[in-house]
Amino acid sequence: MCGRFSVINEHLSARVSDLLGISYSTTTNTDLCPSQFISAIAADGNSYQQGELVWGIKPDWAKRLLINAQAETAAQKTTFKQAYANNRCLVPMTGWYEWRTDNRSNKKEKFLFTHVREQPLFMAALWFAGQPNQLVTLTTKPNDLCALYHKRMPLLVLPEHIDYWLRGAPAQLEPLLGAVDDHLIKVEAA
Repeated sequence: MCGRFSVINEHLSARVSDLLGISYSTTTNTDLCPSQFISAIAADGNSYQQGELVWGIKPDWAKRLLINAQAETAAQKTTFKQAYANNRCLVPMTGWYEWRTDNRSNKKEKFLFTHVREQPLFMAALWFAGQPNQLVTLTTKPNDLCALYHKRMPLLVLPEHIDYWLRGAPAQLEPLLGAVDDHLIKVEAA
């Protein structure tokens, strides 16, 4: 789920900067994938800070890179519990991709999910200190539209909940762990 997403600087930088009151700038990558650097936003005292983090972690016990965690259980899982409590962040993105197999041709089709009004999407994530710092993105059960394409979707944080996600007490975040409404998402063949 959500192993690729799109970041288009021209669509994100000015809007994210205005919304958060910081100087945000990212590099365009319309096929951002695990192990690449991602521009993320975290709380830093009374302001926000941008950081460049690698997408994915590889704990000692893991056989492969972990790129996602389930939002519903991250607060309890040993691997994610500390980061969920103290190191929540957001990944501004233009959209994300999912693939679905066409029953007639048996070929995989790629679909792009974006905001209906071309606004930035803010994907919830957890960051981990290291050299370099790393992150995992969070997923949740999909809304009805996204369920047609995949059994999970990114946990998206609405602009009005950004500060609550980044600074709120972990025990009070449950209302933010569900899917956004269908009407906010547009899907098109990529």
